[in-house]
Amino acid sequence: MHQLTFLSGQFLLALPGMADRRFDHAVIAMCAHDEGGALGIGLGATIEGIGFHALLDQFEIPHGDAPDAPVHFGGPVEPRRGFVLHSQDWEGQDSVDVGGRWILSSTVDVLRAIAEGRGPAQWVVALGYAGWDAGQLEEELREPGCWFSVAGDPKILYDATAPDRWQAAFGSAGIDPRLLVTGGGTA
Repeated sequence: MHQLTFLSGQFLLALPGMADRRFDHAVIAMCAHDEGGALGIGLGATIEGIGFHALLDQFEIPHGDAPDAPVHFGGPVEPRRGFVLHSQDWEGQDSVDVGGRWILSSTVDVLRAIAEGRGPAQWVVALGYAGWDAGQLEEELREPGCWFSVAGDPKILYDATAPDRWQAAFGSAGIDPRLLVTGGGTA
């Protein structure tokens, strides 16, 4: 009997040589995964020219004392839809606890709370998400050179910069990604 392991609360890391270039060095915070499919938020790259203040401006929310943090490329699905991964010290309308590691919020109330200084202490903003239909992620996980999963460490989520997260996440599993090969050899 095959046991299905779900990845909510973990980081999904692209292995070197992944065929889909959109996910080169991807770090995806898995937020939902069950028999019906999976949803994750990309944290390995930021969107050039868009910061948190610009996002607030689109909703006509004053910046307050909120820092102008980078906005991440959450994934290719619904690239105009916003998500905030944040610490567990704040919950709002439709917030979802992800494995006791972080909370996912996708409504404008979290943006207002951050701008007004009453939101979560730690947060990361992204546009878009990575999504998989039923069985699709499981199939990709069986393919060599595609994905590797590690525990979703909130320190990596909040303290590492986007370009450093991939290596930091592999490092949390004791792996130096520079030593990973992109293809197999022959003997």
